[in-house]
Amino acid sequence: MNRIHKAVLLALVFAHAAICAPATPIKHLVIIFPENISFDHYFGTYPHAKNPPGEPKFIGSPRTPVVNGLSTALLTRNANASNPANGEGAINPFRLERSQAATADQSHDYTPEQMAFHSGLMDLFPKSVGRGNTPITGPHTPLNTTGLTMGYFDGNTVTALWNYAQRFALSDNSFGSTFGPSTPGAINLVSGQTNGVVDIRNGKGGLADGGDGSFTLISDPDPVGDVCSAPTRMLVSMSGNNIGDLLNEANITWGWFSGGFDRTITNTNGTTDCKRSSKSPVSAKTIADYIPHHEPFQYYASTANPEHVRPAAAKLIGHAGDAANHQYDMHDFYDALKVGNFPAVSFLKAPAYQDGHAGYSNPLDEQTFAVQVINFLQRRPEWKDTAVVIAYDDSDGWYDHQMSPIVNQSSGSTDALTGPGSCGDGASALPGVDAANAHAQGRCGFGPRLPMLAISPWARVNFVDHSLTNQASILTFIEDNWLHGKRLGKGSFDGISNSITGMFDFQSAPRPGKLFLNETTGQIQSAH
Repeated sequence: MNRIHKAVLLALVFAHAAICAPATPIKHLVIIFPENISFDHYFGTYPHAKNPPGEPKFIGSPRTPVVNGLSTALLTRNANASNPANGEGAINPFRLERSQAATADQSHDYTPEQMAFHSGLMDLFPKSVGRGNTPITGPHTPLNTTGLTMGYFDGNTVTALWNYAQRFALSDNSFGSTFGPSTPGAINLVSGQTNGVVDIRNGKGGLADGGDGSFTLISDPDPVGDVCSAPTRMLVSMSGNNIGDLLNEANITWGWFSGGFDRTITNTNGTTDCKRSSKSPVSAKTIADYIPHHEPFQYYASTANPEHVRPAAAKLIGHAGDAANHQYDMHDFYDALKVGNFPAVSFLKAPAYQDGHAGYSNPLDEQTFAVQVINFLQRRPEWKDTAVVIAYDDSDGWYDHQMSPIVNQSSGSTDALTGPGSCGDGASALPGVDAANAHAQGRCGFGPRLPMLAISPWARVNFVDHSLTNQASILTFIEDNWLHGKRLGKGSFDGISNSITGMFDFQSAPRPGKLFLNETTGQIQSAH
């Protein structure tokens, strides 16, 4: 190769590096994506914990900013307690003890959640989404009524999250992009667009009429083609693009890492393949590690790895061209970093028993997973340019007092926010995936308020961000940081969403200190 050709090649390499260079100091974004928590359920009384004997103590800094949480009036004269429609479940919000961490699941479907909001009165949670919890015993009678939905934890149970909030950034104004359960939340995280359901199998009961012959996803079907999907369950695929497509076009490394995705492993209890399972040390329940409807990229032909093909080598994880197609097991995340291969964007999904979903997981197992990841990352040399975002897929129906801003209306038989068949009139709804569908229905949102935290040397310190964000705001940050502001388009929420940049301070030098927590208690082991 002559000198001219070498010069041209070097120029192209440097030009590509400049194009791919992130717009902020964040070179590695890690999104930990647990399940089913409303903001008030975890942070309603932040930073004030009860601190009873026998539970990990939490004392908040007196300089902690005020959050939009549970005021004295909401705790003592709550509309859910006074509304007779809630029957025996009518009760004020009440504290769940650490020994009650394993609770029952609440209803969190698209329509019941809207009904609980009751046109913004926020007073029909026990009636619309509440469920009893007979396996749990304790001093609170609401555990056995629909009033369980009014329960909340404090810093004696979600200790790690409160400690992260004290030393990094917490948002108290972030929402699900739409109402509904896990899969719509996961799809909104990666595409901001739940319209465009295709290849529908085993019925259409979990879909909304999206208009112009389209369907919108509002439930939890399994992805078509995933070898671990249940064949008798409703199966669907999604059309349109997701963030993985845009990252691939720009040659940005990325991956989705799911607990249980590797079918070749045998767990210590003898389970393997799609039936790998783990037992929770907290609830003593055993649950499959991998849940297909929690893996959003499996719904798109362009980013699916239906047979769960293994990556050829740890050095290739996150890179285009490998047969795994950016879909991996959680252990692959650790394996890649240990050989110096840290993808630019990593989505982490814990094995199910650690994902926080009420009914089979719990905040204590969830805490262990998050702390393990963050402690590991803080020991890496790349920590100086890394950000971890903890965000949730849906609220599980747990009570939250804050009415969401309805930025996208819908009018269909599955809507019920402002009356039967109504979340507004739907006339100004965002477009669907098909350009002919100017106003796709079935996407009433924003939905319930969810916690969001940013943990990074660049995160603001003991900061509460009041900026309006939603699940797609993470997309907006990725697009602004690596893709020069390119959007998914076709009605995606990323086009109308604020970024999460308000949780960071990119004007000041990154702080050198690190915070290591105990994986079990969530308490501080060392801070330096």
